[in-house]
Amino acid sequence: MLRRLRKNRKIINLVSNVFIHPQNFIYPFFIIEGKKIKQEIPSMKGIYRLSIDYVLKEIEKCLELGIGNFILFGVEHRKDEKGSWAYKREGIIPKAIRKIKQTFGDEITLFADVCICQYTNTGHCGIIVDGKVDNSKTLEILSKVALVYAEEGVDFVCPSSMMDLQVKYIRQTLDENNFLNVGIMSYSTKFSSVFYTPFREAADSAPKFGDRSTYQLDYKNANLAILETLKDVEEGADIVMVKPALAYLDIIYQIKQKVLVPVAAYNVSGEYSLIVNSNMDTEKLMLEVLYAIKRAGADIIISYFAKDYAQLYKKLYA
Repeated sequence: MLRRLRKNRKIINLVSNVFIHPQNFIYPFFIIEGKKIKQEIPSMKGIYRLSIDYVLKEIEKCLELGIGNFILFGVEHRKDEKGSWAYKREGIIPKAIRKIKQTFGDEITLFADVCICQYTNTGHCGIIVDGKVDNSKTLEILSKVALVYAEEGVDFVCPSSMMDLQVKYIRQTLDENNFLNVGIMSYSTKFSSVFYTPFREAADSAPKFGDRSTYQLDYKNANLAILETLKDVEEGADIVMVKPALAYLDIIYQIKQKVLVPVAAYNVSGEYSLIVNSNMDTEKLMLEVLYAIKRAGADIIISYFAKDYAQLYKKLYA
């Protein structure tokens, strides 16, 4: 009888072949200028825009829960054509990296998103020339952003603009400036998705015209999605990522079969909002979704549920 392996929770856990530890998560922060600022994001109940001082407090709480990996997103009201506040030393993310690393050092692993959609007056992920995103000009800016973040002490830069050759250019820039130990977690398979809607509210990063379908991936083309990841590995990505996660479990699975570097999956804002705003058992639904992502092959899960899962961890598996 196969049911003998489901006799009780201890046996179920004993024979389970998929398991998530709190250290498998990366927890995202939306960081805003100022002090003592904690603004709840209306479409993401329980998630906040935080000033740096509050981020430090949140990291302490996360460490107590066993979460030691964090990714930073800037919320910036100063916008221009080049997204220059992404790389200015006094910008919010360079300041945050500096302060976080001064406080916690190697006790944590710090990731920083490398994109300019939050910083451009167009809301696009690249430099606009004649109404279109210019790949070459954008690569120059992304490399500059990545270098500044490396100089401030980040562990991984995370290019998310979906520009061709972005990993290659950033890797070259880091290596030429002797940042050989700064890794790249590439948003290698990033789809053009409505699931990002709450994030764009949180980061004030919605495009002011058009959409991002000319540089983000079409969900109807699995082959191209996988090819994008293989190219990023070839260019030097240390970790690759599929984003979103829940509607693309098949892509996570296929990529995991083809690459030897770690695979991350971003359990994005829209997935989070659908769960917390549902009329179902939020805790059970969260677990079911997170384990589906892990079962598909994700080594790393970027999720706004990281703290919720970590708080349940001991109760589930003690």
